Amino acid sequence: MPQFFKRTSQIQAIIALRSIAIAIQLLLILFVNLGLAYELPWMPLVSVISLEVLFTFSSYLYYSRNHLSEKKASQKAILVQICADIIFLSLLLFFSGGATNAFVSLLLIPIAIAAVTLTPLLLTVVAFLAIASYSILLWSLPMSVMHGNMQGHFIGMGINFLFSALVVAIVVGKMARSINQQELAIAAYRENLLKQEQVTSLGVASAQVTHQLATPIATVQLLADELSEDLPGNEIVLDMQSQLTRCRDSLSEFRAMVFDIKEQVIKAINCQDLFDEITDNVRVNNPEVILQLLKNSDEHAKDVTIDGDAALLPAILNLINNAIRASKANNSNALSLTCQTIEDNWQFTIRDYGKGFTLKKLNELGVKPVNSDQGFGMAVFLSHASLERLGGKLALTNHQEGGALVTLSLPISSHNQL
Repeated sequence: MPQFFKRTSQIQAIIALRSIAIAIQLLLILFVNLGLAYELPWMPLVSVISLEVLFTFSSYLYYSRNHLSEKKASQKAILVQICADIIFLSLLLFFSGGATNAFVSLLLIPIAIAAVTLTPLLLTVVAFLAIASYSILLWSLPMSVMHGNMQGHFIGMGINFLFSALVVAIVVGKMARSINQQELAIAAYRENLLKQEQVTSLGVASAQVTHQLATPIATVQLLADELSEDLPGNEIVLDMQSQLTRCRDSLSEFRAMVFDIKEQVIKAINCQDLFDEITDNVRVNNPEVILQLLKNSDEHAKDVTIDGDAALLPAILNLINNAIRASKANNSNALSLTCQTIEDNWQFTIRDYGKGFTLKKLNELGVKPVNSDQGFGMAVFLSHASLERLGGKLALTNHQEGGALVTLSLPISSHNQL
C-alpha cells in the first residue's frame, strides 16, 4: 500500500478515487430519483458526469504514457487533478440543491488530499478554490429558501465550512509535513548508519592486514640487518633498510591513528601548517608532479585553526592521490591546490587535469563504494566519511576548462570566531 502512494503514483491514486466517486455519484442519482422519488435535473447532472468520465479517462491515458518523476511537474499535475475534482463536485452540487445538499461537506476531501500531497502554497490555492466554490453555492441559493431564520442558518453553515476548511488545511498539512520530515530524517539516519558500518568493516579489515604485515616486515628487517653486516655500505641494502623503516613507521602511524579515532581524539589543527604538510607530502612522494598553489595571503589567515582528528590528513592525501592518478591518466603531471577561508569555513580545493567525472560517478562517489579501475571510489568514500565525522562537506564537480574539482570544507574552530 505505501508503494501505491509514492509521489510518482499519487496521480494514479487520485484518478482511482475519482473513478470510485463517479460510480457512487451515478448510484446516488439513481437512488434519489427512483428510490426516493425526488426529481433531479438529469441532463445537467449526466453532462457533468460525462465530462468527469472523459477527463478521468484522458488523464489516465496521458499519465500512463508520461511517468512523472520531477517533483515540480508532479505537484502541478496533482494540483490540476484536485482543482478539477472541486469544479466537478461544485457543478454536481449546483444542479442538485447547492449549499442545501447534504453532500456539500465533500468539498473538504480535496483539501485533505491537497494537505497530504501538495506544498503549503499549492494547498492554499486548493483551499481558496474550495471555499470560493462553497461561497458561490451559498450565494446562488434562491430567495425562496431564505424564510424564517434560514438566512442565519446558512450564514452559520458558511462560517462552519470556512473554519473546517482552515482546520483541515492547517492541521492535516502540518501533520503530513511533520511525518514526511521524520521519514526523511529516519532515511538519512539509516543511510549514515549503513555508511558507518561499511567504514567500520573496512577499518577492521585494514587493522587485520596491518597486523599480518607486521610479522613479515620484522622478519625482512632482520634479514636486511644481517645483510648490512655482511655487505656494509651496499647501496641496495641501505635502500632496502630505508624502505623497511618507512613501512614500519607507516604501520606505527596507522596504529596511532586507529587508536585516536577509536578514542575520538579531536585536536585543533592550524590550517597553514596543514596546507604546508600536505604540499610537502606531495613533493616528497610525487616529485614529478607540477604543483600550482594558491593560499590566503592575509596575516590573520595564518592563525586559523580547525578541529580535526588523525584521519583528516590521510583523507585529504587520498583525494590528492586520486587527482594525481587522474592527471597522469590524461598525460599530465599538473595539479592545483587552493586553500582559503570563506566566512566560517576553511576550504581546500583540489583540481586535476584529467578527463573529469561522468554524471553517474558524480551521483555515486562519496555516497557508497563504487567500482573503479583506479580505485577512486573507495578512497573518496572513506574520505567523505572522515570529513562527515568532523562536520565537514565534500563536493565533487567538473572544471569548466577540463578536469575535476574536489572541494572539501571544514568549520573553523569556535575560538577563532570570538
